Amino acid sequence: MKHPMLAAVIGGLLPAVLFGLSGVMQKACARTGIGTGPYLVITGLAVLVVGGLLTAVEHEAVVSRKGVALTALFGALWAGGIGCIAVALRRHGAQISQLVPLYNMNTLVAVLLGLLVFSEWREVHWGRLLLASLLIIAGGVLAASSAKAIVEP
Repeated sequence: MKHPMLAAVIGGLLPAVLFGLSGVMQKACARTGIGTGPYLVITGLAVLVVGGLLTAVEHEAVVSRKGVALTALFGALWAGGIGCIAVALRRHGAQISQLVPLYNMNTLVAVLLGLLVFSEWREVHWGRLLLASLLIIAGGVLAASSAKAIVEP
């Protein structure tokens, strides 16, 4: 039986909280001076542990060659993005409060590809989708430009 509200909580609200907390942790990690490579290796080990726990709890270990290939590609793309964030935080002094709204514009990339690759364009309300996209862009631009100018004497 499908439960749309439960799906929204498990797949939407909980990840929002977890990703929000992880953004703060990214900044905390960067402040320790950890290198990008070790940061990603340790992150990968944590992902391995969580994946192992979920596999044990769900009793589901279905694997296919195509699944492995697509999952590996997903992991490489995700790690590349996380690595870029780590470099921006550690080497360039970026503010997490400005980066998060920018990199979360990934929503627009995922929506566009979902519309095209999975033919989701057939089942969306275009006006709402366009308005939401404009709000995401506006939020990203506002957040990215929110730093106070530093005036040196």
